[in-house]
Amino acid sequence: MPESVRVFLLDDHEVVRRGLRDLLEEEPDLSVVGEAGTAAEALARVPAARPHVAVLDVRLGSAGPDGDHQGIEVCRELRARMPELVCLMLTSFDDDEALLDAVMAGAAGYVLKQIRGADLVGAIRTVAAGGRLIGPEARARALARAQAGEGCPAPPELARLTPREREVLALIGEGLTNRQIGERLFLAEKTVRNRISVILGKLGVGRRVQAAVLAERLGNVTE
Repeated sequence: MPESVRVFLLDDHEVVRRGLRDLLEEEPDLSVVGEAGTAAEALARVPAARPHVAVLDVRLGSAGPDGDHQGIEVCRELRARMPELVCLMLTSFDDDEALLDAVMAGAAGYVLKQIRGADLVGAIRTVAAGGRLIGPEARARALARAQAGEGCPAPPELARLTPREREVLALIGEGLTNRQIGERLFLAEKTVRNRISVILGKLGVGRRVQAAVLAERLGNVTE
């Protein structure tokens, strides 16, 4: 762990960011080097701030428990650009689907906002030192729930995909971003986005994480 851990904060509530900043800056080994209230701001500011740890709110805006996991998409994109960056996800909702999303995006930790201040400080130090706060049991539980959830069709649904679409689906299962998939398959990022939309439509699912579950099933079927 570096002597002074540089931390970046992403949360759409200014009061929350201010509280987190005040909490962390009381610690001699932690320093807040930047903050953002939106996903776009975070993607623009984090590379310049060069933090060791990014503390990212899972849901941004007015989304409730069923809202989009924008913070996790930020994690996925930042990890693609900055593999050395450690991301700690912070959320108000105990959600196995979001946990699985976070695992696939490369997050090192996933904690609830109800956490005590001292424990959050400890969590940041843990992930900065290379530790993880998403254990194998939690990952297994999240995956099992996603596989059993509604909207996950049986493996025969995969027959609707073309060979190229199966390639894209397999890379989604590896947790790659659209940009990484494009680089792997020599496709434009916009083309990848369009292909993924088609894949989700063919499979009858609405979320990338559900497609990732099916990617695992595809691997099991073809082995």
